[in-house]
This record gives sequence, C-alpha cells and structure tokens, in this order.
Amino acid sequence: MCAVYGIEVRDDAADPAIDGGGTGSAARPSRVRFRPAEEFGVSPRDALSVERMLGAWVAEHDGVARITGRKARNLNPVIVPRAEYASPAPAAPPATGTHRVPRELVLGWWWLHVGGEPAAYSAFNSRDDQLLRSWRQAFQRRAILPATWYVEKGRTFELPGGAPFGIAAITAVSPQPDGSELLSYSMVTRDAVGEARSAHPRMPLVLPREFHDDWLDPARPGDADLVAEVVLASAGLARAMRPRVGGGGARRAPSAQPTLF
Repeated sequence: MCAVYGIEVRDDAADPAIDGGGTGSAARPSRVRFRPAEEFGVSPRDALSVERMLGAWVAEHDGVARITGRKARNLNPVIVPRAEYASPAPAAPPATGTHRVPRELVLGWWWLHVGGEPAAYSAFNSRDDQLLRSWRQAFQRRAILPATWYVEKGRTFELPGGAPFGIAAITAVSPQPDGSELLSYSMVTRDAVGEARSAHPRMPLVLPREFHDDWLDPARPGDADLVAEVVLASAGLARAMRPRVGGGGARRAPSAQPTLF
C-alpha cells in the first residue's frame, strides 16, 4: 500500500506575518497550502508556530513523508491529542471552541514500534479490517497525518484543487535512553474506491474534518463501532481522490517507492 505521501507548499507570495518581515527568498520559510487551525483544529494560539514547524519540515524533506529508516531517522508530522489531555484520558473533554479534543503537532517515526523497537514485521500500514485483531493496543492511541497528496504505483492522488486532508494513523510511544519519548505510527488503510482503485485495491483511510475529534479522542475506545464509523465517514473523501494531471503545484511528487504491501 501507500509508502509515500506529502505536503505541498503554497504557490502564492509569502505572508509577512509568516516570514517575519524578510524580503529575500532565503528569509522565507516554506509555507504549507493550508492553515493548521482551520484544517486540523490546532489552537489558533499555536497555529503560527505549527505552520512554521511544518514549513521547516517541508523545506528539509521537500514535503515528502517517507518510511523511517534506522539510520536515516527521518521523522514526519503527526497530529495527536495534547499530551496533558491524552494521558491520562479525561472523564470529560475540556471546552476548546469547535474542537473538543485539544491537539498538537509532533514528529513521528513512520513504522510502528513494538516493545520499544521497530516491529520486525511490516508495520508502516495497518488495514482497517485488522485493527482489532493485529493492532488493538496501538488502535487505542490514534493520530492524524496531514497531507495534500499520496503516491500509489507511481501515480499521485489528491483531492480536487489540491485540498489538504488528514490520514488516519495508529501510534505507539517508546521511552528513549535520554528520558524522552519517541512516537511511532502506522498509516491506516481501507478498501480503495473510486479512481484510487485503478492503482491498488487499498488506499489511505482519509478522514473528513467532522470526524477528527472522534478519531483523536483518547476517551473513546478503539473498537468495532469506531472502525465501522470511520470507514463510513471516509467514503466521500475516498471517492473524491483523483490522479494528478500534469505537473502543476509548487512541489512535485517523488518517484514512487516500490509498493510494500
């Protein structure tokens, strides 16, 4: 299934509020094509720092999220519930405007860890129909992967107009020798529908904005009801995915890695 996805940068002129007043291109950080507060429910007070963080990641990695290697240790942007909210899970979510689950952006290792180490088996994708059988523990710690495109079998898929979307992920946290914690994740996949099915029978499980809270909520158990609801909720966006035509956009998708299904 999907082994490459990414975030494109804006084509428009840089915003002085984001650029910090710089005039030359060297002074401008890369700008993502969406506002984190609007698209992914990041608190407005954190939106600027999150956009800068995403811009720095885009500049360093050319906007391409790849499977993490033991030596390369490339980490990718992941949206998770705020640490103070996620553990322990509160009995009642705090009031946060239109989003009941406060969230933050962190960097994560794309290949789920088991027992503190990268799983010895394929763990970069996790099938929706195996979440309860093979991934039950990680299914209780869920996240969202921000993206504007993904690649399958050499073809780049995106929403009309290059609109951003969130991909469902499950996670694990591993303590590190220095006392920090490392987040690892696996991208959740579903049966492909619409035009995406012409490339592969599986595709990323894309989440509509109105389902982000349900997916992220640590107070909601990962169970059969959640699987059924998220697959149903994702159907519209999944069918809206289209293969990219031509080479438009500020960033071009990379040559696809071999499908690792």
